[in-house]
Formats: sequence, structure tokens, C-alpha cells
Amino acid sequence: MPPRPTDAIIPPPEKIVVTSKRVSCDGGGGALGHPLVYMDMGEDDHVECGYCDREFVLGKLKRNESPYHDPAARPPEAH
Repeated sequence: MPPRPTDAIIPPPEKIVVTSKRVSCDGGGGALGHPLVYMDMGEDDHVECGYCDREFVLGKLKRNESPYHDPAARPPEAH
């Protein structure tokens, strides 16, 4: 395999600011996405997707968890 050119520009991974320590990622969805995965930051304030390397960073407005990650049924007006 030939060596990689040193002038190749590789963009950094996408950084997404979130308000919840629990996040989900599908790589943007569609044909170029990846399976939907759920991640928890735990004690950290960031987590990285193992598929697409997106980094999810906890913003200043913090909430414990997003209501959309709760598997319990929601009332119709919540949709």
C-alpha cells in the first residue's frame, strides 16, 4: 500500500452539543448512516460514537435525561 499523502485534508469528527447525558446516534440516518446506538456519558461530559466518531458534548443547559429515551408510553399531546 502506498504511503498516504501528507497534504491530505481529513476533517475532524463532528462535535454535537447536547443537553442530556444520554444520547443516541444513527450516523445521520439513511443509506450512509449506521445502526441506532444509545450512549450514556456517565461521569464524563462527553461521549464518542464508536461507529462514526461523532462526539457528543454536554452543553451548559444540563438535564439528567431526555424524555425521548424513556421507553414508557407518552401521552398523545407529547408527540
